Amino acid sequence: MSQSIETVLTEDRSFPPSDEFRGAARLADRSTYEQMWRRSIDDPEGFFGEVARELPWLEPFTSVLDWSGAPVARWFDGGKLNVSHVCLDQHVEAGRGDEVALIWEGEPGDERTFTYAELLAEVCRFANVLKARGVSKGDRVAIYMPMIPEAAMAMLACARIGAIHSVVFGGFSAQSLTDRIEDGGCTAVITADGGWRRGSILALKDAVDEAVQDQAQVHTVLCVRRTEQAVAWSEGRDVWLHEALDGVSDECAPEPMDAEDVLFLLYTSGSTGKPKGIVHTTGGYIVGAYLSTRYVFDLRPGDTYWCTADVGWITGHSYIVYGPLANGARMVMYEGAPNAPHEGRFWELCEKHRVSIFYTAPTAIRAFMKWGDAHVEKYDLSSLRLLGTVGEPINPAAWIWYREKVGGSRCPIVDTWWQTETGSIMLTPLPGMSATKPGSAMTPFFGVDAAILDEEGNEVGHGEGGLLAIRRPWPSMLRGIWGDEERYHDTYWSRWDGRYYMAGDGARRDADGNFWIMGRVDDVLNVSGHRLSTMEVESALVSHEGVVEAAVVARPDDLTGEAIVAFVIPTDEVADDGGLALGVLLKAHVAAEIGKLARPAEIRVSPRLPKTRSGKIMRRLLRAIAAGEEIRQDTTTLEDPTILDELRTGVKA
Repeated sequence: MSQSIETVLTEDRSFPPSDEFRGAARLADRSTYEQMWRRSIDDPEGFFGEVARELPWLEPFTSVLDWSGAPVARWFDGGKLNVSHVCLDQHVEAGRGDEVALIWEGEPGDERTFTYAELLAEVCRFANVLKARGVSKGDRVAIYMPMIPEAAMAMLACARIGAIHSVVFGGFSAQSLTDRIEDGGCTAVITADGGWRRGSILALKDAVDEAVQDQAQVHTVLCVRRTEQAVAWSEGRDVWLHEALDGVSDECAPEPMDAEDVLFLLYTSGSTGKPKGIVHTTGGYIVGAYLSTRYVFDLRPGDTYWCTADVGWITGHSYIVYGPLANGARMVMYEGAPNAPHEGRFWELCEKHRVSIFYTAPTAIRAFMKWGDAHVEKYDLSSLRLLGTVGEPINPAAWIWYREKVGGSRCPIVDTWWQTETGSIMLTPLPGMSATKPGSAMTPFFGVDAAILDEEGNEVGHGEGGLLAIRRPWPSMLRGIWGDEERYHDTYWSRWDGRYYMAGDGARRDADGNFWIMGRVDDVLNVSGHRLSTMEVESALVSHEGVVEAAVVARPDDLTGEAIVAFVIPTDEVADDGGLALGVLLKAHVAAEIGKLARPAEIRVSPRLPKTRSGKIMRRLLRAIAAGEEIRQDTTTLEDPTILDELRTGVKA
């Protein structure tokens, strides 16, 4: 039998919600959650049928779940709906058209606000422009945009006419965009002349021109004027959106879509091969996004909700655009970086707009910690009542800082685990009933039958690490990889003979049954026959007062098989001695915190780590540096490629 992943990190603190929070929560006691969750597993047809009927179907569905073609599920067969209609029309028709849907702030300080009626009108006009350019149901449209309202409008406009959108993060290179346009067979691209990022302009239209130069099927590049710099122009193909919108009707009937019609493609990282176009369909996806937004964020009338993600990622799809709008939420959207134009920008916006729900990434939280408490403390954050994290496991030290400094020790934190492939949140605290533990994703959401298995498919005991698996279908699950059914089966369903979904993450459950994510299985360290989680070693490092952020990788070692190499960012207070003294302290600290087995063989202290423009640490590059190998991987998504030379030549401790 294969060895399980060993867990060496312990965390016993827990934080129940206040009586005030619990008293107003949508779900406030454990027994109610357990009854609802059990029904969602034992009777998914009844449970999700009731949830789905809360949405405005254009034609009712005749069945809820068909799993006969496993591992491809069919949800809500026979039903027709339109996601744009779910997100916009239903609220206007219910008399809520004057309520604010979107508050947008640009990095330079410009601001725009849209009510639901105004957003519906803009989306309809946008949809009519696409139709006039020959875009129709089933066509694929690439969206390569800054974080401006037109990005959300573009997605909703595609959904309205039945076109399949493929949003590409605006920080990706022209080649990355080409790969996604080509794989998806996109015939139109929606972009902008540029976008603002830390005071500089990202030249998006230039990247699109390079990306489509050999893509003869692309007949339209629709361009939003944002930064007003000069751009190259291809007559006949390129169209300014503001010119195309002139005189266009603000009425556009929503296209009735079958529940299993494709809503969007979203490509996952191609760092180890060709990017995968994850397929999400209409009915199941919107049910999952709608339900999870309502319960995970305890969304209530009067809330102002802000998710800081980019629409180029699944978090932006599910928890900026589709989930909040399906619930009729008032939300904030910001164009710039967390430290632009200053390091208190996020908290300034929270104070200005009286944000009550704030959802961000651990990497951002660690950056806030490094910048210092003063940037938080100068703003009034009393409107906040709920915090959330997404994107990677959060280390307990950052969790506690987030709770105390941002949440004033009163706001519950929902530490959510999910993936591009899952479509919506899978493991999470429910804030009205969970006594949350720092760093734990806590409990399965409704319809999620999660288990931790060994490589033979046997469930491991509490306290043991293993492979995270999902044993039943859920509505928002991916329906495949675009154009590659074999890869879909091999990647997600082959490990246990097609019975369970393989998440690719290691995890464990504690004595109370709560789930802890231990990081990607590919990142597991194998030291002297012991399989250790990188996340746990990183958490131990960051718990030291001299460290802001850490990334741990393995390098080959003749004696132990693999040796642990840690890259750490020190606090500003740590003396600049080349990192030697801090490295010695950190080795002893890790050994004291979680055992000598996890003591790093080498520590490299650096002011920065190699990150993508979205804030993800590129550990594959660190592995090559640690092993002394030449870097052959794609580095075009790095925010600053010069960091690689700094890391190669830095002092080793």
